Amino acid sequence: MKFAVRKLCLLNRAVRRLTAPRAHLRRLHWTSKPQPYSTFNRLPARPSPLQTANYPHRTFILARLATRLLKIRYLVLGSAVGGGYTAKKTYDEWKEMLPDLTAYKWIIPDFVWKLDENIDFEKFRKILDGVEFAKLLPDFDKVGESLDHLKSLLTPGESLYNEVKGVSDLLLLLDSTENSAAMKASDSQAFDINGKQHKKSVLGELVLIQQQIQEHEETTRRAADQLNSGSSQHRPKVSDKDKAEHLQEELLRTQLKYQRILERLEKENKELRKQVLQRDDKGIHQRKMKKSLIDLYSEVLDILSDYDSNYNTQDHLPRVVVVGDQSAGKTSVLEMIAQARIFPRGSGEMMTRAPVKVTLSEGPHHVAMFKDSSREFDLTKEDDLAALRNEIEIRMRSSVKEGQTVSPETISLSVKGPGLQRMVLVDLPGVISTVTSGMAAGTKDIIFSISKAYMQNPNAIILCIQDGSVDAERSIVTDLVSQMDPQGRRTIFVLTKVDLAEKNLASPSRIQQIVEGKLFPMKALGYFAVVTGRGNTNEGIDAIKDYEGEFFQNSKLLKTGMLKAHQVTTKNLSLAVSDCFWKMVRESVEQQADAFKATRFNLETEWKNNYPQLRELDRNELYEKAKNEILDEVISLSQVTPKHWEEILKRKLWERVSNHVMENIYLPAAQSVNSGTFNTTVDIKLKQWTDKQLPHKAVEVAWETLEDEFARFMSEPKGKDHDNIFDKLKQAVKDESIKRHKWNEQAEDSLRVIQHNALEDRSISDKQQWDAAINFLEETLHSRIRDTDSAIHDMVGPDWQERWFYWKSRTPEQHVHNETKAELERLIKINEEHTAYLANDEVTTVRKNLEAKSVNVDTILIKDTWHQIYRRHFLKKSLNHCNLCRRGFHYYQRHFIDSELDCNNVILFWRIQRMLMITANTLRQQLTNTEVRRLEKNVKEVLEDFAEDSGKKVQLLTGRRVQLAEDLKRVREIQEKLEVFIEALLQEK
Repeated sequence: MKFAVRKLCLLNRAVRRLTAPRAHLRRLHWTSKPQPYSTFNRLPARPSPLQTANYPHRTFILARLATRLLKIRYLVLGSAVGGGYTAKKTYDEWKEMLPDLTAYKWIIPDFVWKLDENIDFEKFRKILDGVEFAKLLPDFDKVGESLDHLKSLLTPGESLYNEVKGVSDLLLLLDSTENSAAMKASDSQAFDINGKQHKKSVLGELVLIQQQIQEHEETTRRAADQLNSGSSQHRPKVSDKDKAEHLQEELLRTQLKYQRILERLEKENKELRKQVLQRDDKGIHQRKMKKSLIDLYSEVLDILSDYDSNYNTQDHLPRVVVVGDQSAGKTSVLEMIAQARIFPRGSGEMMTRAPVKVTLSEGPHHVAMFKDSSREFDLTKEDDLAALRNEIEIRMRSSVKEGQTVSPETISLSVKGPGLQRMVLVDLPGVISTVTSGMAAGTKDIIFSISKAYMQNPNAIILCIQDGSVDAERSIVTDLVSQMDPQGRRTIFVLTKVDLAEKNLASPSRIQQIVEGKLFPMKALGYFAVVTGRGNTNEGIDAIKDYEGEFFQNSKLLKTGMLKAHQVTTKNLSLAVSDCFWKMVRESVEQQADAFKATRFNLETEWKNNYPQLRELDRNELYEKAKNEILDEVISLSQVTPKHWEEILKRKLWERVSNHVMENIYLPAAQSVNSGTFNTTVDIKLKQWTDKQLPHKAVEVAWETLEDEFARFMSEPKGKDHDNIFDKLKQAVKDESIKRHKWNEQAEDSLRVIQHNALEDRSISDKQQWDAAINFLEETLHSRIRDTDSAIHDMVGPDWQERWFYWKSRTPEQHVHNETKAELERLIKINEEHTAYLANDEVTTVRKNLEAKSVNVDTILIKDTWHQIYRRHFLKKSLNHCNLCRRGFHYYQRHFIDSELDCNNVILFWRIQRMLMITANTLRQQLTNTEVRRLEKNVKEVLEDFAEDSGKKVQLLTGRRVQLAEDLKRVREIQEKLEVFIEALLQEK
């Protein structure tokens, strides 16, 4: 940047010099006396012709010219050397005066650095007038002053913090180079620590206080040694004891004074960082904001939590796992670290029903946001805090399955705010010893399994919370933690409710034993004692912090030396946890990235060997492909020809209603004695049928036809491009779309009128229609005869051909039916005009004839057999009558006057046939104009619903191919995000 600014300065100076007025000096005569600067001055003095005016002028031109030339050479050489040295010295001085602006390089747009490459300044100088162009250039002196002012704003806070950090005994946990990065305002911010503008008086006071603390500690230690050495005597010296107590009190006062000064400095630094972050958040610098380091890390953890681990690739990335007994204060500790009351709370009941992952990061505003939501909760407003607590409780209860009390599903939450330590914490349900009423039977075991699953991660930091107000022997979590981390290499022990413990315990030394790790069998990296409030759920974080500081200031635990200053307050706890967290992250993240790289290689190798010609489509991509195919198949429904629709509808409608027409209309009417009675019976029964059943049956047939055609298009193989992996999904979409589709309710009413009018019409206009009606009747009769023959065959068993050639035999019941059939056939041969019903005497005669053949039958069996025998006889008789009616169209036109031929059955079936054609045409119009479009809309809705339901896609798109593609996608995403995080982590170092 110095180089670019210097170019602009030189350009400005050159333009101003070109435009400035030049002085026209008078050129001296070459005979004038030069300045006496030369080695020739050492020669003996000679008389000059210019000095004596009385002598005549003598011109030795050649000699004088040679002398002048020699002097000019030395003059030029000396001037060049001296001027070069002076110019270099001046340039170095100017260079030192310019500020180092590399940290603010992003303020200047990128195109400024390439001005000399993209702009010909010499051409501008020649074209533009110098005076006007000079006015356009900025005042570089003011630019430098502005940059110095900006630098002075950013320097004091960070430089002051770095000065204080080396002095503080309370910040020893932050001395590592790793934690210096963790205390910065954000990952995208950098403070210039080269400036030394700070409050020297305050720092000097801190140094002095630190020296006094060290002196008092040494004096106290010597006094304590003297007391211990004198304990073997009968009575210690009173003066030494008083002196030791006095020194202890003085040391405590000095530490508290030092603590207050340090807190004041931290508060000032926090406010400064907040102002800088707010400026950056408002976009003053107009630069692209990047994700913070902790946000990148949290994204990796979110993906890993959803990843179904295969190939023994386990998630070993660090987290801070908060475990403890129920109501031990876990959630309160986490809230103090997050500096907001964000969790639902209750008195004595289980509130944490699912793991809650909280990502803490620094930001200008104190806000919270869920991973799967864009809503920000302002943690400085009580309404937003209440809404956040309610939302967390709703998510917890919704994640718990029916019949359970806790859930292993993780709820992800991010919290940002000024001064927050960057880390990822997981709040787990409290460990319980007994399952109480209202809890599921396996709640205790589920909580243990959830806790073990998080703690068995070898890089997880275990934050063990112990309630100080209850007996230590009642603790369950300490045994669990000692099993997971027996050496205590990644455990931090926290004793809560110390204020109650100090008040209730008869022996305060037990607290000292706890924080020194001598009471519990577990080991830990560090031990802390905190106070998280007075038990009032409405108490704010600031009030709790004030109460905590006031308690430890007046506590005997500190005054008597049972607790050390760096072991108390949640502030020191959060600093220690953050330091340990980032240290663990730096030690393990690269190893985890290598493990996923190996997993990716294994998965890619399996895909190449098993599916070499297929693309790696994950479940979502496969769903989109299947979705397009389904929509194409739905569109194909609109391309079905009207003729095809009408043929299918007519055939299926007749299959549905043919049995009713034959059994309830035609056969009863055919028993009439004359044509008038036949037509009357037919009209009455057709009217009843049209009013009650026919429209509904027609709509059902149309709906089934649409469903069958849709299923046909969905199930048709597409040749080589057919992928059977979509079959289950297509079937589910079809079933759900059909289930949602409802036919227009007004269709039946309009269809009833159309069908009634069609059946009322008896006029056959030409011979072609007459023949078509006869063919329709014959086809129907042939079909019914085949059905009747099949029923009789099942009733009487195999005939003689089947018995001889296929070795089949009749059952006793079939033998009885066969004998009954033979008797009834003889009865019909005697009287071919017999009615449809047997008289009682006829039934008796048939039974007696069978008894004479030693065949015992009952009346019901005789009537059932007669029904089939007479039906076949009547159908064959009607079929023969159709042949007679083929020549009856002429008589029909004359209304069968002067003719014994009766063809009313032909007219009936012509009315039925015409009704079927009109109904099929009407239904086809409704299908193509309305129902196909509605079905297409339903299919789109079903596909959209399935797209939002990940569980549905997992259920319908299955197989090793799908799972392998899913694993490949997830592993690549994890590896890429880990690489981005590692790169950002190395840059922060």
